[in-house]
Amino acid sequence: MTDASLPSTPAIRAAYQAELRAKRVWTGVGVAVFVLLLVAGFLTANDRNAGGFWNGLPNVLDFPADVVSEAWENAADMPGLLLRYLPSLLETVNIAAAATLIGTLSGAILALLATRGLAPVEWLEIPVRRFLDTLRAVPDVVIALVLIFVLGGGPVPAMIAIALHTMGAMGKLFGEVAENAALGPVEGLRSVGASWPQRMVFGVVPQVAPNWLSYALLRFEINIRASAILGFVGAGGLGYDLRNAMSWGPGRFDEAAAIFILLFLTIVLVDQTGGTVRERLTKGAAL
Repeated sequence: MTDASLPSTPAIRAAYQAELRAKRVWTGVGVAVFVLLLVAGFLTANDRNAGGFWNGLPNVLDFPADVVSEAWENAADMPGLLLRYLPSLLETVNIAAAATLIGTLSGAILALLATRGLAPVEWLEIPVRRFLDTLRAVPDVVIALVLIFVLGGGPVPAMIAIALHTMGAMGKLFGEVAENAALGPVEGLRSVGASWPQRMVFGVVPQVAPNWLSYALLRFEINIRASAILGFVGAGGLGYDLRNAMSWGPGRFDEAAAIFILLFLTIVLVDQTGGTVRERLTKGAAL
């Protein structure tokens, strides 16, 4: 190719400017469509709501103000209330811990079955991925409601619901990490006759374990919140006590405040501890 056949600098600059303008136009169109959908969704929800959003906006701080004022008036009883709801807090944390452990281990196995180049048989990849998609698509509160109808209220439906949703989420995240694992150790183990579980345990898991554990700790934080939320639908734990305290209205708002404090302190503690462990894992520092 001669120098005469090469595009000139002005031509290159013009082509670049044209691509930049086209990108800006499409970005603007995407933002406009997003804003229109957001406004349309808000207006639709506002029309179908029992009360208008703008009419109720001035009262948005009434409930927090009532809770804070009643908790302040009964501040002397707060330590006793914190101790009273401590068993429910432990139940909530146990639900989250059990669900995280079951969902994480199951998600890890499914992730290896769905990862290209690691699955024992290629045809397993697509069905396992669709199964994980299904688990993520169904909200855990919907699963919990179905299980409560079948098994009755209590911590078991909440644990199963959170574990299934965790399985789907962890399977996706773990699979993305496993796709970046080096295949050299896996092929080396295959060449000496190692089975598929042995190749995964000794060839893949050591490479992905820090990131997997980091994701699992983050998911544990999320599951504590989920466990508290599922208590509102009768799944036990701290959320169930919070629903009862709030449904009674004034007179038991101090109990609601105590539950909020316990939940807040627990989430902060788990978040700080998990963040420290994740930082040390990802940076390779010794625990």
